Amino acid sequence: MFLSSLSISKSIQLLRYATVGCFLVLGIFQKTIAEEAIAAREGDVRQHLPVADVRHPTVHEVDPSKVSMPKDDRISAPTGSPNVVVILLDDLGFGGPESFGGPIAMPTLDHLASNGLRFNRFHTVALCAPTRAALRHGRNHHVLNMGSIPEIATGFPGNTCRLPNDTASLAEILRLNGYNTAAFGKWHSTLGRETTVSGPQDTWPTRQGFEKFYGFIGAEENMYEPTLHDGVTNIDFPDHEGYHLADDMTRESIEWMKQQHSMTPEKPFFIYYSAPGVHAPHQVPSEWCEKYRGKFDAGWDVLREETLARQIEMGVVPAGTKLAKTADSIPAWDSLEDNEKKVFARQAEVFAAFAEYTDHQVGRLLGAIDDLGKMDNTLVIYISGDNGTSAEGNYTGNWNWGNMLNGRQETVEEQLSHLDEWGGRATYPHMSVGWAIAFDTPFAF
Repeated sequence: MFLSSLSISKSIQLLRYATVGCFLVLGIFQKTIAEEAIAAREGDVRQHLPVADVRHPTVHEVDPSKVSMPKDDRISAPTGSPNVVVILLDDLGFGGPESFGGPIAMPTLDHLASNGLRFNRFHTVALCAPTRAALRHGRNHHVLNMGSIPEIATGFPGNTCRLPNDTASLAEILRLNGYNTAAFGKWHSTLGRETTVSGPQDTWPTRQGFEKFYGFIGAEENMYEPTLHDGVTNIDFPDHEGYHLADDMTRESIEWMKQQHSMTPEKPFFIYYSAPGVHAPHQVPSEWCEKYRGKFDAGWDVLREETLARQIEMGVVPAGTKLAKTADSIPAWDSLEDNEKKVFARQAEVFAAFAEYTDHQVGRLLGAIDDLGKMDNTLVIYISGDNGTSAEGNYTGNWNWGNMLNGRQETVEEQLSHLDEWGGRATYPHMSVGWAIAFDTPFAF
């Protein structure tokens, strides 16, 4: 978007005179590189990155007071380059937000949808790490060796989950074109064995074009007690009353942006805001859950039908669209026992609250950009999910998702005892697969 073709006419001229003699060709060649380097640094002509260093003339003067400083040859972004903010939510699902006919209030997303473009055929890889790698690099995920997630990498081609060194990221391209670049939140593109201080750190954010990183390297984190990195340094989370990771990373995003603006207000920035929500664990301040109490008591079957009707009315999906067939293993809501309905409805309430809370944090970030007077020259890309809603909660969901990861199925009775604290510090919850179907309406998952 920001690059144009580098003129090669002078290089072609060099080839025509290649038989004149090596000294003459070398002399012209060196001068041509210098001229093109200066042109690339001063203009928009930057196909080859990084731009070559300008070779300064030899100085024979010994008195420094008589020697002029060379022209500042630092790269500047092309005139008028916009700031770019890419927002990526996790595990939300096509039919979740109200903007796409769903039941979840997301005012920031709604505002952008009303004042921008809304895409209803934007495709992801339908899996976390591959989607993220493809998005950040603009390449097929197998070309990036990210055919799966790092936790289950294999030796098959395209599935080793180690980003190659010859595929530059969008962040690197923008950085080399004079942007400041920063990533906040979830990364999930590094093999587990390479996430320690010993590295190698080639696939960490700060080696993938981002000058600033604040977040977590893996797939998911505890919202109240996360394992955090600032750059490549493991840091303690700010352990204070009311701490939440989504709030923390938003604060860090805003502070970085303010500092960047105070030093170089004319310099554009690229922010990759990779939210932890709404990936499990579904942890959110309790006050955000109250507005959804009772909203999902009718169950996932009714929710699918209501969502599809709204989607058709809004034009999100074509008239005549039918609901995808669900797996036989997912029971009809009306066939469930009362305790099952009680537990499952609470799971959806907390999930929806987490999604709205995440959208609220996005709103804080965009509000800060507006406060700096930069919104009119900022391209915002808000992606409401890296894949469909997660079905990893299996049939019953979990009050402690670690049980699922260890192959232990929780009972509904066990979850009932944790219902009042669902989404709080004492829980690490996920929801029933039935909701994954509903929030992915009109699809399955």
